[in-house]
Amino acid sequence: MLDKDLIAKLNMKDPAIWLATWFGCGLIKKAPGTWGTLGGLPLGVLFLYETGWPGLLAATILMAIVGYMAADRFEKSTGTHDAGAIVVDEVVGIWVTLLVTPLTHIGLILAFVLFRVFDIFKPWPVSYFDKMPGAFGVMADDVMAGLYAALCIGGLAYAGII
Repeated sequence: MLDKDLIAKLNMKDPAIWLATWFGCGLIKKAPGTWGTLGGLPLGVLFLYETGWPGLLAATILMAIVGYMAADRFEKSTGTHDAGAIVVDEVVGIWVTLLVTPLTHIGLILAFVLFRVFDIFKPWPVSYFDKMPGAFGVMADDVMAGLYAALCIGGLAYAGII
């Protein structure tokens, strides 16, 4: 749930705020992380479809760097840590998952569900990174959740299940 006081602190003229909230997905009051993941999915799929995994990997690395800077700016401007409105980390996490995901309906649904499960329940070391201070902690736990989901997807694909 988003706090009205937090929203009031946001400078919506700042491009970093738009990026941190993934163009407003993080401002949706219920389940902003889920909305951020859904918001990031189409662009990730487009990168994967058009450029293959190398292009998506490059985009993911670039978004992780730019997302870190946006999350840092968001935190400093609002005086918060890991506010629910910051969802650029979910975008990076789902893109990490997509790196090994087959472009099929079942593959994309599994990528979304598995990433959200690992992001919400935070098994170790996702939980370890979640406790780190600053924008690094904001971004790193979702990268780890994305890696866990990618390992599951990769294993299912390797086994011929998807």
